[in-house]
Amino acid sequence: MADYHRLAETGLLDPDARVELLDGQVVDMSPIGSRHAGTVKWLSRRLATLLGERAILGVQDPVVLDEYSEPEPDIAVLEPRADFYREGHPRPSDVLLIVEVAETTLEKDRDIKLPLYARSGIREVWIVDLNADRVEVYREPRADDYESHAIRMRTDALTMLAFPDVSLRVEELVQ
Repeated sequence: MADYHRLAETGLLDPDARVELLDGQVVDMSPIGSRHAGTVKWLSRRLATLLGERAILGVQDPVVLDEYSEPEPDIAVLEPRADFYREGHPRPSDVLLIVEVAETTLEKDRDIKLPLYARSGIREVWIVDLNADRVEVYREPRADDYESHAIRMRTDALTMLAFPDVSLRVEELVQ
């Protein structure tokens, strides 16, 4: 992890490079299309409205999973902290929900990032599949996978484990 940050500090990694550290590898991030970007903007606004002061939202910000992985999920719903994570990036125990929006990154999100999230104990992950107009919901991390996996289609509702009173419709996310 320290070496990864030193790459940017020493100029070996362009400060504007869109990369993330996944299982010890510096991985290029795909360009963000307008539908992807709009979905992230809409969801972050909606979650901020629904959750208020009960959580902090990280939008395309780093989450430190371990010494070898620092992904930048589209949205991380985090435990409130007085310093708003100024003293350090969130860790798995801070994460209530990770949301990855997939337009061109479904395979990477599902095959590379999801096992990392499970291994680090992230309780819940949603993959918003914009191409199939659905949301994959993963819960109960076990080793490199999740015990519970459900597909929510356009007309289905989504609720978070951490906030069961908060509900969204899939069709709102995949417009």
